[in-house]
Amino acid sequence: MSLPTDTVLDRFLRYVVIDTQSDPASSTQPSTEKQKNLGRVLEQELKALGLADAHLDEHGNVYATVPATSDKAVPAICFCAHMDTAPDFSGTGVKPQLVRNYQGGDIRLTGDTSRVIRVAEHPELANQIGHDIVTTDGTTLLGADDKAGVAEIMTAAQFLLHHPEIPHGPVKILFTTDEEIGRGADKVDLEKLGAAFGYTLDGSTIGEIENENFSADGVTITIKGVAIHPGTAKDKMENAIKIAAEIVARLPKDQAPETTEGRQGFIHPVGISGAMEGAKISFIIRDFEEQGLTDKEDLLKTITEQVLSAYPGSTFTFTVKEQYRNMKTVLDRHPEVTENLLEATRRIGLEPKITPIRGGTDGARLSFMGLPCPNIFTGGHAYHSPLEWVSVQDMETAVTAIVELVKVWEERAA
Repeated sequence: MSLPTDTVLDRFLRYVVIDTQSDPASSTQPSTEKQKNLGRVLEQELKALGLADAHLDEHGNVYATVPATSDKAVPAICFCAHMDTAPDFSGTGVKPQLVRNYQGGDIRLTGDTSRVIRVAEHPELANQIGHDIVTTDGTTLLGADDKAGVAEIMTAAQFLLHHPEIPHGPVKILFTTDEEIGRGADKVDLEKLGAAFGYTLDGSTIGEIENENFSADGVTITIKGVAIHPGTAKDKMENAIKIAAEIVARLPKDQAPETTEGRQGFIHPVGISGAMEGAKISFIIRDFEEQGLTDKEDLLKTITEQVLSAYPGSTFTFTVKEQYRNMKTVLDRHPEVTENLLEATRRIGLEPKITPIRGGTDGARLSFMGLPCPNIFTGGHAYHSPLEWVSVQDMETAVTAIVELVKVWEERAA
C-alpha cells in the first residue's frame, strides 16, 4: 500500500519540516534524539510500502530491503542518505517555499528579505528555467542536504515496488544519523545491511558523480609557555597565546581553504584557545593524496619548531589523528561500481561529470568499512546555509537515475 502523498516533492516537504540537526558537542549516537523522529517516520513509510524488514535501530539508523525481482545472481546494492542536517545554521522551524515555473532572476526569500538567492552567485539557476524550486523562507537552512537524497531513495523504492516487472537484484536502503558531524557510519551494521556495493545520495548538481574525496587528518598543537607576573616579566615570560598566534600567522596563505580549489589541499586552523601559561590550536589537514597530508603536517610541525626555537623555556606537543581517507583507493579496486553509475547516468540523458569532493562523506567511511560507495547527485545547492535550494525536476531525475542504476546492475549480472 502506498501513502496518499508519495511524489518526491511530497516526501521532501514532509521530511524537511522535521528538525534533525546533529550536535558535535554530544557524545551519544545519535548525537540528538530528534533525529529519530524522522527515522520513525521513514520506518513507518517503508512498512506501509510493504517492506517487512524495515526498522529503526537504537542508534537511529534505518534499514530496509526491496526484494529482488530477477532470477539472476545480482549483487545486493545499497542506497544510502543521511537524515541529520548541519549544525552550521538553524534547522528548527523550517518553512519550505515553492517557486513554481521559475522564469529566471534572483529569488528573494520571504521570511528574511535581506537574503537573496542571486543568479550571479548561483549560476546553476540558469539551468532551472521552467523548474519548480524549493527554498527556505531565509530564517533556516532547508535540509536538502540530505533530505533530498532521503526523499529520492524512498520514491525510487516505491517505484520499484509498484513495477515488479522491472528486473533487479536486492536493493538495500540505509538512512544514517550524524553524517554532518563525521559519525554517519560509526554504528552501521554492514553484516545486517547485507549489501555488496553501495551509493550515497548526497551530491549536488545533476550529472555530477563523486568517486573521490579528501583524505583528512586532525592536528592538535599544545603549547606550554612560561608564565610570570607581567611586572617582572622582562626576559623571562614566554606567552603561550603569542606563540600560538605566531604559528597561525606563519601558515602558508596559498594552502588555505579560502585560496584553494579543485584538487588543492589545505591547512586550516579551526580552533584556538589558551592563556599565558598554555595554549592549544586545532587544525584540519586536507589533501587528495596521503603524501600531501604528510607534507602539510611536516610543514606545520616545522613552522611550530621554528617559532618555538625563539622561546627556549617553552615546549609543545604535536598530535595527528586520522579522520578519513580518499574512497577512490577502494573504488579503483571495484571499477564496475562507478562504471555502472556512469552508464545509468548516460541512459537517462545526462553527460556524467566525475568530480572530487572537497570534504568527507559517509561513502568514504563505508568504502573503507567494506562497502564501496561513490556519491550520486541529488539536485541540491548551497548546502548548510539559508540560501539552500533544490529543483523538484532535478530530484525527479535523481529518482530516475536510481531506478536505471539497479536495472544496469541486473543486466550486467552473470
